[in-house]
Amino acid sequence: MIRTLKVLSALLTYPNEELQAAAADLRAALRNEGMVPPGVMRSLDLIIDEIAANDLFDLQERYVDLFDRSRSLSLHLFEHVHGESRDRGQAMVDLLALYEETGLAASPAELPDFVPLFLEFLATRPFAQVSELIGQTAHILTVLADRLARRGSAYEAVFRALLALADAKPEAAAVAAIAAEGDRDAADLAALDAEWEDVPVTFGPETMTGGCKDELIARLRAARRPAAEQT
Repeated sequence: MIRTLKVLSALLTYPNEELQAAAADLRAALRNEGMVPPGVMRSLDLIIDEIAANDLFDLQERYVDLFDRSRSLSLHLFEHVHGESRDRGQAMVDLLALYEETGLAASPAELPDFVPLFLEFLATRPFAQVSELIGQTAHILTVLADRLARRGSAYEAVFRALLALADAKPEAAAVAAIAAEGDRDAADLAALDAEWEDVPVTFGPETMTGGCKDELIARLRAARRPAAEQT
């Protein structure tokens, strides 16, 4: 069990009294495992301090403003690479199957690409697989970290910690492709309304794009095959 990933998962969940009460334990787990670089650990101390000391209602309101009101900070991984396309549904199926094969029971209320759930899964895997799969999401994590940094949010540290565990740096082109979709301010209600308008879903060969959009799916499918079948 990689406790660091369990802690990072907890920090990205909706704040509640239990999370506030566990602040000291979260900090101790991160320090005892020693997987996070010192500079990033100091930044994680800030978000842990904020969760422990601030008014719970304020914490919850901030969380909703950041992660629930704007697609640009969505905590659903495939939202950033597939939107509402057909590919996203298949990616969800593949990821859920991987969870089930390793014994992780996802709640029906949670989509499998929800980052805290993804981290719960990774916490049970060998570090080599963890590092590789985080590396496959590094372009998404980088954009989220950058967007949170522009907002001055201490949550940035959680994504920087994840990036420190990746086996590779994200490709600049993959980062730019996601960043190009824009970053909506939660205070701009008109922009948010436009952002959440239904997007037409297209089907056919033209939707089966390659590149960074399919790379994570390919890795997930490979993870499900017996070792003898992998190339």
